[in-house]
Amino acid sequence: MLSVQVSAAAGCPVDSPAVEERVVGVGPWPGGEHAWPRAADGALDARYDPELLTSGDARNVEDRYRYWRHEAIVADLDITRHALHIAVENWEHDFNIGSIIRTANAFNVAAFHIVGKRRWNRRGAMVTDRYQHEHHHTDVDALAAWAQDNDLALIAIDNVPGSRPIETYPIPRRALMIFGQEGPGLSAQALERAEAILHITQFGSTRSINAGAAAAIAMHAWVRSHADIPGAAPTEGDHPGHDGA
Repeated sequence: MLSVQVSAAAGCPVDSPAVEERVVGVGPWPGGEHAWPRAADGALDARYDPELLTSGDARNVEDRYRYWRHEAIVADLDITRHALHIAVENWEHDFNIGSIIRTANAFNVAAFHIVGKRRWNRRGAMVTDRYQHEHHHTDVDALAAWAQDNDLALIAIDNVPGSRPIETYPIPRRALMIFGQEGPGLSAQALERAEAILHITQFGSTRSINAGAAAAIAMHAWVRSHADIPGAAPTEGDHPGHDGA
């Protein structure tokens, strides 16, 4: 296994007893080339990357995708992508966009959409955008037209007067959630074009939640309503969530 040593407590020296090992990847495939995963005809399993098998895999991927080719991972994710799409207005190059895209990858949404400037801050995405499908729209009108053509309900997530609590709203399975940026939130155009405007109910003193955190909560609300949860007992009225692209 490839690993690095990190301090378990801020300020601890690296030789402190508080130091722990954190696994960040895997080394070369155990047993060498003779033990590589192979197809029935003896050829290398097409899903696997010989370079990764030889050198190890330190990518930020689940263990089931270790040593897989990038395109093989995307193809496998495509089989179970959800009917949920997400969109972010990109007017100020907000760092939170990357965080939102990373969460979208965790929930395997059908695609993410960037509205406004084509270039966006990818740093917070931690390369997860490479495993997703990206669409760009010049403005909200273009996004709304795309949503209508693809039978998706445009749902705005923002804490504004007249918005409804996401906790009690029946979120459609085929939905496109749109998020604003830290500070300004969604544009007036986005709020006007949305089929519904939902907010996350808060109980403390702050007037808003971080944009990346709010997006994660909203996406998880969709997951709780529509996704097939591994290991969960089926209940009456369950609906499969895999109707993505």
